[in-house]
Amino acid sequence: MADVLPCFIISPPRSGSTLLQRMLGAHPEVATHPEPHLLSQLAYSGYYAQVDAAPYDHINAARALTAFVSHLPAGEADYYAGVRALCDTLFSGYARARKCGVFLDKTPANALILPFIEKVYPQGRYVVLTRHPLAIFSSYAQSFFDGDWAAAYRFNPVLERYLGAIGLWQSRTSVQVHTVAYEALAESPETHARALAAFLGLPFVPEMVNYGDVPMTQGAGDPHQVSRHRSAFTSSIDRWKADVASSPERLRLAAEMLARVGSETLSIWGYPYADILAELETLATARPELGPAPKPPKNAYALQRKVLLALRRDVHEKWHGKALKQVRYYCDVILRDSL
Repeated sequence: MADVLPCFIISPPRSGSTLLQRMLGAHPEVATHPEPHLLSQLAYSGYYAQVDAAPYDHINAARALTAFVSHLPAGEADYYAGVRALCDTLFSGYARARKCGVFLDKTPANALILPFIEKVYPQGRYVVLTRHPLAIFSSYAQSFFDGDWAAAYRFNPVLERYLGAIGLWQSRTSVQVHTVAYEALAESPETHARALAAFLGLPFVPEMVNYGDVPMTQGAGDPHQVSRHRSAFTSSIDRWKADVASSPERLRLAAEMLARVGSETLSIWGYPYADILAELETLATARPELGPAPKPPKNAYALQRKVLLALRRDVHEKWHGKALKQVRYYCDVILRDSL
């Protein structure tokens, strides 16, 4: 194990993980960078898992790597030690350059490869950040799909993919895990900041609560909210309710998503299935005063996403799709190495 402690925030996209990253990253002993995606690439190199397509023969590569690992002195243990050495070189190098003893990785895709990460870093620290499932999906649809729930679900059934993967891992893992709910973190930031610092073996510092005073590199994972605040905020906790109640189609899709996730996974996640169904029933029948439904954010990032989504819609049947294919053909001809 390197002299730098690796810590991983485990959560689905749009679960509020940037708030947690800002709080932990404000500690002078914690180095972090927006979503490095290092382990997610290594996981699909062929031994643990492989991609569906690659610019090389990934099927033969996976077989060859598996065969090679089988002839190492310690077999799989040597393989994971090698992966750990690579990650240590990069994570620890980044942290030591900033005189920090902890490297914090907040890459949502890590939640889908947790058994792999656990084998690479069995002595690491894992912080699972939970949040109301419908708050997660509402934020995901608003942030990346201009509020179109159906389009967001077609593109990525976030709740089913992430909650199931995290829940299964939580029920089996033996690594050190600290679980905190986004709602609790936002409502009592100092209490949970102290607990998180203790989990990492660090002293609490006030900057963890007043994280806005500490500069941090910004990434695309949360382009809308956290960077505008200097400390934790609670205004987004119940925003999903107005979003769901504003449309019968959203109420229906919400119920369908929850049924697919399943009561067992939701119970592990900390938000019982029956309780959420009761909330949906209230939203569908009582129509409580919730205020206006949230609107998609308006900034350069949101505009970029909106344009890309519009261009991707039925792209293979529209004129610009044909034009793009022709441009790609000429680019491939020009850029290929040799005739």
